[in-house]
Amino acid sequence: MTIQVLRTGDGRVSFAELFYDLVFVFAITQISHHLLNTFTPQGALQTAFLFLAVWWVWIYSTWVFNRMDPETMPVRILLFAMMTGGLFLSMALPQAFGARGDVFGLTFALMQVGRSLFVVATTRGHPLIQRTFGRISVWVALAAVFWIWGGFSSPEARVYFWGAALAIELMAPALGYRVPGFGREVTNNWTINGGHMAERCGLFVIICLGETLLVSGATFADMEWTVFGLLAFGSAVLGAIAMWWVYFHIGHKRGTHHIEHSDDPGALGRLAYTYLHIPIVAGVILGAVGSELAIAHPLYPAHWAEAAVILGGTALFLLGNGLFKWVSAPNFPLSHIIGIGLCAASLAITPFASLLLLNSISVVIVVIVALWEGISLGQSRQKPRV
Repeated sequence: MTIQVLRTGDGRVSFAELFYDLVFVFAITQISHHLLNTFTPQGALQTAFLFLAVWWVWIYSTWVFNRMDPETMPVRILLFAMMTGGLFLSMALPQAFGARGDVFGLTFALMQVGRSLFVVATTRGHPLIQRTFGRISVWVALAAVFWIWGGFSSPEARVYFWGAALAIELMAPALGYRVPGFGREVTNNWTINGGHMAERCGLFVIICLGETLLVSGATFADMEWTVFGLLAFGSAVLGAIAMWWVYFHIGHKRGTHHIEHSDDPGALGRLAYTYLHIPIVAGVILGAVGSELAIAHPLYPAHWAEAAVILGGTALFLLGNGLFKWVSAPNFPLSHIIGIGLCAASLAITPFASLLLLNSISVVIVVIVALWEGISLGQSRQKPRV
């Protein structure tokens, strides 16, 4: 007897999925703290690896739960098993390139392979889905070899094995999960619920923005409350609000409408949500790190490393948002181009700026972009139709 595990309703995000997301609040906190605790070029590279790994686990789960119904018992068990694995992944994250690399690599591999095999095993009677996840299982199993091999190798060699694993993971969707003898997957086979996909990615952005607020509040609460510290805390809160505005005020609504009415939602979902959300989320995380640095040491002189995090993170966030909006609009937003240009120009004052000043400038840039875009949209709506 075939058990019904596929979604049949309106595709609303379930409470079980929101419960699952709590693990990734912890994971994002661990990622930002990893960068703060290893504030070197090597630490930045490691943090980038870990961020991409966490994002990839989460976005793959989002694609699966877009089709599978978390209200059914088998899928709910999978979700809770993934949540448990995510806890171990998050706990191992600070020492992923140290003593707990084996835990991180093994857990990541089990989550990726186990989830795909679960879909194959529970979708009998749906050959299209089985073929799709059969191909996916081959690719994630290949990557799993390098995740596990790297986890049990020396810390010096680990980055090379995990680099190969991550390259396989990232290239697989773009290559259509091609398997010799079985062909490749075509995006028209992905019958996805666009509203669910957009809502899930929007919730992940909120998780990251919440990390900014939580870290800022926790840092400011544990220090002496001074005028400069208060200014740094205020700029962090304003920056989180401005980032929320840039992402949700226009881009998220338009992206949701576009994917819901697309002739090929699979291709659009892969581009706009799997790939183009990476710089958006990374920019928010870097913003959280920059805010914590500014709150903890507002009058410390800024260096190029801090500028790369603060201004680079803002530019990355605006670039990702601009590309995401470009998918559903004829042009890359001019406001975002100006914002990225202001970030680049602001690098010139780095040798003369404090962390507070540099972080405040980045916040002002995001506020300018948000206001510019809002006013521009309002004017375009007021233009009479010819």
